[in-house]
Amino acid sequence: MKIKEIDFSKYSSIKIGQKEKILMIEDGDNIPSERYLIGGANNILVSTSPKPMMMLSKDFSYIKYSQDILECGAATLTGQILSFVKKHNLGGLEYIAKLPGTVGGLVAMNAGVKEYETFDILDSIEIDGRWIEVKDIEYGYRYAKLPGIVTRARFRVKRGYDENLALHLLKLRNNQPKEPNAGSIFKNPSNDYAGRLIEAVGLKGYRVGNMAWSSMHANFLVNLGNGSFHEAIELIELAKDRVYSKFGIKLQEEIKII
Repeated sequence: MKIKEIDFSKYSSIKIGQKEKILMIEDGDNIPSERYLIGGANNILVSTSPKPMMMLSKDFSYIKYSQDILECGAATLTGQILSFVKKHNLGGLEYIAKLPGTVGGLVAMNAGVKEYETFDILDSIEIDGRWIEVKDIEYGYRYAKLPGIVTRARFRVKRGYDENLALHLLKLRNNQPKEPNAGSIFKNPSNDYAGRLIEAVGLKGYRVGNMAWSSMHANFLVNLGNGSFHEAIELIELAKDRVYSKFGIKLQEEIKII
């Protein structure tokens, strides 16, 4: 194990945070239970006094393919996987185009686009050196109940990368803002959309300091330049309060606040 200093105002996708010392986990290390695992920092909001954090090292960044199973280390970036499956003409992972993050994040969040989700093609995951089949994992919309830290994952793939499907899914993401953000802030409630609800209570484009609900997609918080954690939290709480007051719906965060 070693310590690495990361500046979250530069590293995180929403560009909020400060310099923090991160424990780097190498292959063979015992993984501490008291630390929060971060990956690409694409769906996290780092507070001014965060929990102790850790990250998987490059030991867990690799891709192997054999007999329609794609095995990846949990630190492997989605962009690397996409390049690999396109090069080798493998189908099943088209949905990860422009979906940022790492394999570990894909699994932990059951990340996806519309009806395409990670657990649809997930075969098994490695936790504490033991492989667990997907049938033995509880999961649902944007969550997975994992018994520990995922270090590797195996996906079921097939011959034939579907370029038309990839382009279709990319178009579905064209309404997402270009400013620094952490993806969707809230999960979509049953039979509704968080973005619609936030817009309906008058918060689309609403700004506090240098943070705002995007005028392009109301379920995205965007950093307009030097936005702060406290400004982001104020907007998150305001949206929850207004939506509950008007619709009686309790919005649940998809973003991880640490």
